[in-house]
Amino acid sequence: MDIQVGDKLTMKKPHPCGSREFVVLRVGMDFRIRCVGCGRKVMVPRLKCEKNIKRVERETQ
Repeated sequence: MDIQVGDKLTMKKPHPCGSREFVVLRVGMDFRIRCVGCGRKVMVPRLKCEKNIKRVERETQ
């Protein structure tokens, strides 16, 4: 799966704050993502994150 820094991810399961949208801050073996709802930053293993992704929105530049 092609995920890049700055992409907005819509997940299958919501964050405890209720938001399903996250912004990618770092890509590698782990993803560092920031919740759009509350602003909390989370490190998630790549495989777990890719299984949980529903949609990827990329900002075209």
